[in-house]
Amino acid sequence: MSILINSVRISGFRGIKEIEVELGRIAVLLGTNNAGKTSFLKSLQLALGDYQRYFSDEDLHIDSSGLKVNEVIVDLKIIPTDEHYNKTEEFDEKWIDVFGDNIAVDANGHEFVAIRTKVQPDEIKGGFNTQRYYLNEWGEFEGWKEIVVNERRKVRTKVDAIPYICIEAQRDIHHELKDKSSYIGKVLSYIKYEDEDVTALEEMISSINETAVSRSEPLQSLKNSLQGLNQSFLGSSHTEITPFPKKIRDLSKQFTVHFGDEENHSFSMEYHGTGTRSWASMLTVQSFLSFMHERHELENKALHPIVGAEEPEAHLHPNAQRTLFKQLSSSQGQIILSTHSPYLSAMAEIEDIRSFIKKGDGVTVNCLKKRIEHDEKNALKREIMLTRGELLFSRALILCEGVTEEQLIPSMFELYFGRTMFSVGVNCVSVSGKNYPPFIKLASNLGIPVCIISDNDGDTHGEINRQVARLVREDGLVLNPDCFSLEFLKETNDIEAELYNELNIREEIIESLVLSETKASPNERYRDAKKREIEALQGSAIIEKMRDSKASYAGYLGVILAQNANGKRIEELLPESVIIAFNKVRGWLEL
Repeated sequence: MSILINSVRISGFRGIKEIEVELGRIAVLLGTNNAGKTSFLKSLQLALGDYQRYFSDEDLHIDSSGLKVNEVIVDLKIIPTDEHYNKTEEFDEKWIDVFGDNIAVDANGHEFVAIRTKVQPDEIKGGFNTQRYYLNEWGEFEGWKEIVVNERRKVRTKVDAIPYICIEAQRDIHHELKDKSSYIGKVLSYIKYEDEDVTALEEMISSINETAVSRSEPLQSLKNSLQGLNQSFLGSSHTEITPFPKKIRDLSKQFTVHFGDEENHSFSMEYHGTGTRSWASMLTVQSFLSFMHERHELENKALHPIVGAEEPEAHLHPNAQRTLFKQLSSSQGQIILSTHSPYLSAMAEIEDIRSFIKKGDGVTVNCLKKRIEHDEKNALKREIMLTRGELLFSRALILCEGVTEEQLIPSMFELYFGRTMFSVGVNCVSVSGKNYPPFIKLASNLGIPVCIISDNDGDTHGEINRQVARLVREDGLVLNPDCFSLEFLKETNDIEAELYNELNIREEIIESLVLSETKASPNERYRDAKKREIEALQGSAIIEKMRDSKASYAGYLGVILAQNANGKRIEELLPESVIIAFNKVRGWLEL
């Protein structure tokens, strides 16, 4: 049996005005810089660890008007689970021993423990005063701060059974080897040997030292010279040279870690790159956790560590990032990671992702709350998570039907705004057909506004509108103009027909087809002949040629449009629906 911190409420801490975050055993925090991910991890350290020692005036939230709050509140809700971290109704005996009569019961008869941490300026002594209380209720988020604490239910001591393991963004095992407070330092501090083992080991070391000195002329000379000290002590003293630590207790002082491709070609960590040293540092945490669990198992005591890791992917190549995620997620306890890595986030389950978005003077946190079918989840894993993980970090998402639009729309965006899509956090993705619902669900749940630019041939208009209606009716999605836009090309048009029939870009289309069919050959005569061939075609034949090119022309056409060498008006180069969509994005992101 185990537990989970399944809900965290925060008020007034750094950039966080007020949020509630639901957690599972693993949580992967996504968001742009300054979106609140680090603040969330530090709030947990404030509630469970030692951050109160470092708390400063800078940690108090300041709103957009410049008003600073006068207190920070962090509430944690702890629930019982089975060994697979599925919610149960009651705590087991180990956790009853930890929480005692501080266990509360909700309206459904399910047990929980709620702990409030409150930090306020100390008007008398200066600095800040931190108090923790057990709460006897956990109501709705609205009005949660108004729950009155009972002074007789103070948390008198740190809850040792729920340690918070903080892995900072700046980490380096080479430096941590010299720091007793580091996690590898803590592991080394637990080194214990039986008396007989100490004697045997020290005898071995003594023999090694004697051999090392006897076989080294410089060391032998040094020893002979130091024997002169005996003259001051009437010959009653003894000089000993110990190249290696004489006492077992001193071994940790010279403890080093070597790593290399082969046993005989390993090097000290100081000679390795920052990525290897950072990775090694995190693995020492894993060792520390394993050691803690073994000790608690032997003592039959409860233990549920919380690991908060900031940017574990730092300095690591993609495959190493994926491996590290597997290693961390296999650790016992609760794992919370903040990341900017599409590779690492792609390894996570969709349900474990928490999207942090900075809005106004606060932060909002979004997660998957609406049902996603198994087939939809597989599509998302295949189309986004494993191959396009960067889309999870989008400020806005443009969805389209095929690869032609996927290639053209970024170039059109650059032409329209004078800057690239990625520079403002917008991504364009093809859904490879009309399978829009899973993408809309994911984006909507993560708080990412979505715009669809769709073909309008056949029954496409009706089919997509029916999809959207079902999402609203059956899945409860709120798809209002503040977060959703659906724009169609002209009636009966797919993208090729729209480009040729509705816009003044026949010349640009022909140029792109020439480049596509000649593979941008430097042979001018070959390109001119191909151009004359295509120019002689009727419009319908050119459209079919565009369709048959399997979108290879689109990459060339995109570059041609972005350059706009002929100085045409935007309205002549971009479909009306695309312009409308871009203006929606402009409003959402205040471009």
